Amino acid sequence: MTFKKPLAVLLSLALMLCCVACSSDSSDSGSASDSTDSTDSTSSDESSEEEAEEVSEEQLYIEETLNIANNSELTWTYSSDSDAWVMSIVSAVAYPELADYQGVSVAVPGAYITGIDTDGDGTADITADSYSEAVNGTLVIDADASVTSENGQIYTAQTAPVIINTGAAGYSAQENQLASTSNCANGYINVACGNRGKQSTAEDEDGNTYYTGDAPDCLVDQKDAIRFVKYNILLGNLPGSTEYFVSTGGSGGGAHAAMVAATSNNSVYYDYEISQGAVGVYERSDGSYSTKVTIDNTSYEISDGVWGCVAYSAITSLAEADMAMAFEYYLDTDYSFNTDFQKLLAQYLSEEYMTYINDQNLTVEESAVGFDLNDDGDTDDTVELTIEYDEDKYADTNGYGGTYLTLYLCEFISNLQWYVDNLDYDDGWTWFDSDGNALSDEEVAAMTTAEKAQAFVEGRYAQGSSSAVGEGGMGGGLPDGNLPDGDLPDGEIDDTDSDSVDTVTSGMGDEVGTPDAGTTQGTGSGIDSSNYSTFEEMLEAYQADIEEVEAGDEHGNNQVELYDPLNYIGADTTENPTWTRIMMGASEGDMSMFSSLNLQIAWLNAGTDADIEWQWDGGHVPSEIFGESLSLTIDTKYGEYVDGAVSVTKAEAEAQTTNGSATEATGTDFSDWVSVTDDGEVSFSLADAASYRTSGASKAVPGFDVIDYGQETYEFGSKTQDARHFDKYVLDALIEHAEELSELFNAGS
Repeated sequence: MTFKKPLAVLLSLALMLCCVACSSDSSDSGSASDSTDSTDSTSSDESSEEEAEEVSEEQLYIEETLNIANNSELTWTYSSDSDAWVMSIVSAVAYPELADYQGVSVAVPGAYITGIDTDGDGTADITADSYSEAVNGTLVIDADASVTSENGQIYTAQTAPVIINTGAAGYSAQENQLASTSNCANGYINVACGNRGKQSTAEDEDGNTYYTGDAPDCLVDQKDAIRFVKYNILLGNLPGSTEYFVSTGGSGGGAHAAMVAATSNNSVYYDYEISQGAVGVYERSDGSYSTKVTIDNTSYEISDGVWGCVAYSAITSLAEADMAMAFEYYLDTDYSFNTDFQKLLAQYLSEEYMTYINDQNLTVEESAVGFDLNDDGDTDDTVELTIEYDEDKYADTNGYGGTYLTLYLCEFISNLQWYVDNLDYDDGWTWFDSDGNALSDEEVAAMTTAEKAQAFVEGRYAQGSSSAVGEGGMGGGLPDGNLPDGDLPDGEIDDTDSDSVDTVTSGMGDEVGTPDAGTTQGTGSGIDSSNYSTFEEMLEAYQADIEEVEAGDEHGNNQVELYDPLNYIGADTTENPTWTRIMMGASEGDMSMFSSLNLQIAWLNAGTDADIEWQWDGGHVPSEIFGESLSLTIDTKYGEYVDGAVSVTKAEAEAQTTNGSATEATGTDFSDWVSVTDDGEVSFSLADAASYRTSGASKAVPGFDVIDYGQETYEFGSKTQDARHFDKYVLDALIEHAEELSELFNAGS
């Protein structure tokens, strides 16, 4: 392999080689046993003790460069309010293409840190008590220190989970940011990383501007950050466990949180990581790969994978998203499409989706999902998941039914059931009787769960302010407390920086998409395309773009396939996570619920504990509600899967005893299609679920957005073109039904 930056490497080697002996022998940076159990999740005790492989000069340079103990510019800032130390932003890779977007910052609970060693003697010179300003030095870690989380889980500096916050809202670039301290109180190590994204640009050696950040660069930057943090944990520079990394994010960040988990340590991404100088992944002279680092003459495996994942509104997979969304809309016989062209295309895409699902040969164990899918009175069977078409049998859903849709319906019902079963967790609600009169405090205190369920279904309530507040947040706030660009929520001051910040929003745009705007088609448009005057012109552009995508990138890979997590879950070359949780807003229009369902099915069949939640009436990037939280998820899973950990359960609800102060009910009455039994059990039909989805989802069908370069297409650009059509399923429908569709194209509704 040739050096990526020969001059920089040679100059740096002259400086770095003198540090090798020091960094290898120092107790601050060279001993893996100082901070963790010495093994990564992919390592065994034997592999951690094996002799070091032959180390190339380039590997030596990368490992010395990314060892933060060697970084004289790195500083630590202490937050007294959070009792946490925050590392200044440093590069996660040795050869960053866009340095401002490939950095890492880490926030560490103060309980794990004795102080900062400023002179290299291994003792703390600056402590929390003596801190006054940002200080250069290395952490002095108390390996035996512990933190008890708000849920009762106990972590130490050696066992603490590490949270990787995947930004990339809207698949966009994420500028480097300081890590939030909001997770430190629970004992977690919190990591913020930048990433390149769609429409990012850079300059080549001749000063020419080119596009970068297309798939899979955004994902690769997050993988590189994981390697960087694990490496420095192994060195003893940071506390935390390399075994318990958790990816989390919202919207496009949620997509990447899921994709990080789905593609963990898959070798197809190694070339992309190597090109940026990631630590712990190297190409050998024979073309094979090594994923080991050398510390004190001992080799340690480093994986870019994670143990768990919490993804809020994961906008993935894009590969089948268009036809999945079109199918979801088409199940509603009463849905009013913007144009006749869109309605007909939805019909054709629905046919394609049925074929697509049936070709997957999907199965699921009833016990894993908790549903009696074949209606035989038990949950002991493995059921084939298929879509079938019978125009008469399934007339109320445009002819579609089958076990795949039975599972879809069961998930919807169970999520409404969860909602009404947990109403006691929210306070401040006002409850009303059937005549619209507010109940007395005594009547509210006496309400049973079933009575609250009936009142909710009938809309006899007004929500309290707390019901919309949570760790996710529909205002764009992500679970780590940072906004998509790294800013803190409006009004919250980052005590590591005196500058104030502005609020931004997350998610995908809703303006008409053009190659310059990078946003999606609006819902109210009666124009099928703003970019093409004829169907033939549009089809020609679509075909040309997809031919380019399928020809492969610089490494010969199809970008769309690289960004399809379903290609990698359960693959022999993938390290599957132990658990995942994907929460979607049941009313959001950014992604079909089928996409998260497909991820769950794939993960369950791969042996991963996979949960999906479709929050009733929740929008895009919904808040955590009713006692749920990111920390509760992590602490519960840690207790379930880590030997010796505390078993964690959600705290009991404190039932409401005082009615709220609202003067009239503001809830939606949907009792005409949702039934509630005397025991509070809810039920409704598949047709009702489809109608609920289409009435709540506010965006146009993505299958039609991509015709005009909708937002997602920007992830599949090239060095010279920022947007390309990518959806082969849409193209197949356009070609197969060109005669019928061309007559309706841009003809209005």
